[in-house]
Amino acid sequence: MRPHAVCLDCTLGGGGHAEAILEATAPDGLLIGVDQDEEAIQRAGERLKGYGPRVRLFRENFKNLGALLKAQSIVGVDGILMDLGVSTFQLADSERGFSFLADGPLDMRMDRRSTVTAGDLVNSLPERQLAQILFEYGEERWTRRIAKAIADTRQKMPITTTLQLADLVRRAVPRPVRSRRLHPATKTFQALRIAVNRELDSLSAALSDAVSFLNPEGRLCVIAFHSLEDRIVKRTFKALAQTEPGRVRLVTKKPIVPSREEIRMNPRSRSAKLRAVERVRENTL
Repeated sequence: MRPHAVCLDCTLGGGGHAEAILEATAPDGLLIGVDQDEEAIQRAGERLKGYGPRVRLFRENFKNLGALLKAQSIVGVDGILMDLGVSTFQLADSERGFSFLADGPLDMRMDRRSTVTAGDLVNSLPERQLAQILFEYGEERWTRRIAKAIADTRQKMPITTTLQLADLVRRAVPRPVRSRRLHPATKTFQALRIAVNRELDSLSAALSDAVSFLNPEGRLCVIAFHSLEDRIVKRTFKALAQTEPGRVRLVTKKPIVPSREEIRMNPRSRSAKLRAVERVRENTL
């Protein structure tokens, strides 16, 4: 990264990546920060207020980054970051309903302007459709047992809290096959979160759109935390490099993964995979 660079952080979260980008592009680099979570915008805004006009923050889904950049009269950027999935702050706030470690409402909306919650899906979807979501978005082995347990329980009472659902899932998974490393409800919560926020629906298109805004030698970096996201990123980047070999090149033929030391310091990073592509300069053709 260099001074004067224009960079786009598509998933602001707590603003840590954005701050590092601003430091790397000092003294006059511009950071466009995007997040669909209003609380993330407020949190990052407070953290980054010292950078003044070098920061522009927007509450928006990164699938709309093309329209956002055009509205800001920005025709090209030097770097784009997407850190996919749920943030530490969202997990830590029990009222957001993302975690099964503390009791809270079954919400899971990243953008609270959305009207559909995880509780809505759990209590209203047909059992078969619920099982399909758990299989496709959670890659859960025991989808039918879990979906049946949910359907049976909601006939007696609505399922409204995270611990209520987590305990239900735990009891649905046979004791002998329960993982010692992962909570039995991990994949179910992942699947519902993805479904509520439609996280995978437009990821491929958003990646292609992002690449189209890169300046020569500009890079798009994506951090994924589960195989569904990483598979989309891998396939999209490979397709772009094959169809536009003179314009897009793979920076990471294999994903960059955290070191043991990084995992020790930040256990949540253990499943992270970073992939990147670069816009090739035309005079290198």
